[in-house]
Amino acid sequence: MVLPEHIAVIMDGNGRWAQRRMLPRAAGHRAGMKRMLSLTEHIFGLGIPYCTLFALSAENLSRPKEELDELFELIRIYFTEQIGPLRRAGIALRVVGDCMLLPAATRKVIEEGVRAASDGAKGTLALAIGYGGRQDIVSAAEKLAEAGAQITLESFRESLSTGGMPAVDLLIRTGKEKRLSNFLLFESAYAELVFSDKLFPDFTCRDLDRALSEYAKRERRYGKIET
Repeated sequence: MVLPEHIAVIMDGNGRWAQRRMLPRAAGHRAGMKRMLSLTEHIFGLGIPYCTLFALSAENLSRPKEELDELFELIRIYFTEQIGPLRRAGIALRVVGDCMLLPAATRKVIEEGVRAASDGAKGTLALAIGYGGRQDIVSAAEKLAEAGAQITLESFRESLSTGGMPAVDLLIRTGKEKRLSNFLLFESAYAELVFSDKLFPDFTCRDLDRALSEYAKRERRYGKIET
């Protein structure tokens, strides 16, 4: 089966998952992190070298303080407990987005974790935190303008926070919604899109395999006519 080189996932539905069980939204975020761990292990176990997960958007930072505090705590737990397993698995960790939007304590843990897991021969896991696709495009343009550099597709691509990573081949969104929500807009120009009605904590490795099977059946012509 043909596998994507770069898979991206919008992990949507954690809060609704909790609400349907009459649980606090924080319980949904904890369940989502548990699901994230199993899915990323499966993705890299299949030999897919790049994975980007939409963990926290710039827009999400306007949510109530109580929910944000829980999300920041989960981020600190992840970057404290998962660096060792990632390094042993040969997976590099990076963060895309504007971490300056985060509290200083959270930002410090992220920076330390990224430094500790910066090398990986088997794959790269990118977590989009404080991320917005439009904001990233504007930031890339500003960098090139300030440097007086020529703007080409390649120079622009490398100036994005995802610079150095290939374009997205397959983008999956859970939670029933069918939109990109400002996620990897430039990088997903020719991505195959798969939408799942399942809320993220219910999206299993088997569901991921079905999405990969659907991806393998699609013809990717990039606007060209097949000859």
